[in-house]
Amino acid sequence: MPEPTSGFLNSTRLLFELQQGNEIARSLSGCLKPEAIAHRVTEGMVAEFGCAFARIWLVEPDRTTLKLVASSGMYTRIDGSFASVPMGAFKVGKIAQNGIPFLSNALADEAWVRDREWAIANGIRGFAGYPLTAGGDVVGVLAVFSRQPMAPEFLEVLQSLCATVTIALEIALQHQQEKQAWLQEKQAWQASPQLNSANRSPLSEQLASILANVRPTLVGTEVPLSAPLTYLFLRAAEILRDMQCLYCRLTYDTASISLEAMTSSWIPQASETNHLSISPFSELLFAVSCLGGRLQIYMGGDRRAVQVLLAVPYPGCVLGPRLHVRCAYPVLQMAFTHLAYLAGLTLCETADDMTVPILTDTLTPTERLSPLLWIETQTQPVPKQARAKLNLTIAPVQLRAAVEAVTQGETWGFDQKPETDTKQLSEREQEIMALLAQGLRDRDIAMTLHISDRTVKFHINNILAKLNAKTRFQALYQVTRNGWIHSSG
Repeated sequence: MPEPTSGFLNSTRLLFELQQGNEIARSLSGCLKPEAIAHRVTEGMVAEFGCAFARIWLVEPDRTTLKLVASSGMYTRIDGSFASVPMGAFKVGKIAQNGIPFLSNALADEAWVRDREWAIANGIRGFAGYPLTAGGDVVGVLAVFSRQPMAPEFLEVLQSLCATVTIALEIALQHQQEKQAWLQEKQAWQASPQLNSANRSPLSEQLASILANVRPTLVGTEVPLSAPLTYLFLRAAEILRDMQCLYCRLTYDTASISLEAMTSSWIPQASETNHLSISPFSELLFAVSCLGGRLQIYMGGDRRAVQVLLAVPYPGCVLGPRLHVRCAYPVLQMAFTHLAYLAGLTLCETADDMTVPILTDTLTPTERLSPLLWIETQTQPVPKQARAKLNLTIAPVQLRAAVEAVTQGETWGFDQKPETDTKQLSEREQEIMALLAQGLRDRDIAMTLHISDRTVKFHINNILAKLNAKTRFQALYQVTRNGWIHSSG
């Protein structure tokens, strides 16, 4: 705990303490429970700064009270007399109400202290409180108590730490709200006789009722789907109906469900803010990504017809090798979760099993010895225990190859060299393999390269022969491992 000083700021001391605060901030990576985040912070304040005890209160939804959610050090219980503090009461309530940080090194002499004798008996001299502010609103308060006096500059340390803590809490609270909303929706869905899967019409029949002028084709055996997945396909059908759908096929594969359709061309609409055309399916893109699916739209050369493909994996289905994705940045978490679905991997919510590889961009102090796939960034070097090195240009087939290699005890992405020069692919063969790696089908590749479907198959057969591969996936695995193709994004 910093000693108070007069005169100029002790920059060395401040930098050291900022680093200590950064260590606490790093421990929050991947945590999506507000109470757990608060507990890690209070534990860190005691461990890193030697505080007598530290506490965090969060503002209740009605914004009339603060709830104590974490306490470390001398006091660890959160159900005592300060478990609930009215907004504006005591110093904590005033900090929450006014959003003004506070520091004092004469706690026993403060008029707002309820038990002066307690402070004297326990030698508590210093107190610092800092508001956790998000979007102009205070969402909580961090308070620390010290037996040593604190320098005014300590508020600068708390400012840096609380900025990160607030972001982590905001993400966790949002995640908690979305999870609660999803559970309520799921319960309502299961409880409703009209919507219960036992009584609900099959998806193909619901699609047929929407696409009254088209007779949808069904391939495969229908299985019950979750409410979000059902809604996604029904909403897509409504959009197709408005686009004068000409053909529709619903396919149930072993691990995914897809909807293929053909419509007449739509008239692009310009957005209010720019002149770029907006696809009628734009509203579905985010939901499709969250569900691990893909949405592809192709417009014919004469612009008279549009082909649409919507494919989403079954929720919870067991696919390929297991993987736990744990990224510090939400955008990376979503991106690599989507890639994992596209790669046919089985996502695990936790990595309690030490055999499950972890895909991450940051290490925690308590990182276990699970197989590690590292997302390469400019901020952190590749750790020694990393078994694979990835970047943001990786394609789904490359991600699967990396996971399989790590699972088998091999490494991936560390300057691997081609096996022999005689097996190098031609420029056209590399183009075709690169498009296959992006998930395109033969006819899509043919349209992209302006060649026939038969020519595409001819090149693929040559590739299989060159690589002595039995399947396309085996060929993709080899060329991505050897670096013969590169994803463009």
